[in-house]
Amino acid sequence: MISVIAHTVDGCQVEAGIVGPEGMVGLALLNGVSASPHTVLVQVPCRTVQIDAAAFRDALAESRALHEHLLRYAQCFTVQLAQASLCNAHFTIERRLARWLLMCHDRADREDLPLTHETLSLMLGVRRAGVTTGLRLLELAGALKMRRGGIGIRDRAVLLAIAGASYGVPEAEYARLLGEV
Repeated sequence: MISVIAHTVDGCQVEAGIVGPEGMVGLALLNGVSASPHTVLVQVPCRTVQIDAAAFRDALAESRALHEHLLRYAQCFTVQLAQASLCNAHFTIERRLARWLLMCHDRADREDLPLTHETLSLMLGVRRAGVTTGLRLLELAGALKMRRGGIGIRDRAVLLAIAGASYGVPEAEYARLLGEV
């Protein structure tokens, strides 16, 4: 699982979106732009495929199906970004944490996520103390189990219930446009 991080010129940063096996980083290349102001950070170790920018452009030119698939992925990612903005503006830290953990769980395909409170505070753009309180509430609800340097997902259904309306819109778009990934 890879995070796309947006930041200001004075160093303020927050996660904008999450990429897993369903997608790619470097969407700027798909749009014919050679660079992006965002950075990427591997959150959960994974295997990736790296391709040279020129070879990527050649592959897009040679394969209309690849180009169309990646354009559909870009649409899904745009929906994910918009949903993150909505969630950051309207939902509690607990709901946002539940949503974020569900998104990680979707992409990491494992129950034990090697995430720290510090990482989560960066990803959600909130104080570390807020993350600690939110995680404690999720743990008390039975959704997860905390351990040093990681979080274990115990009950996805409880996480879904806590996330409520904050989770599901981008996931439905991924299913609609990309099918099962």
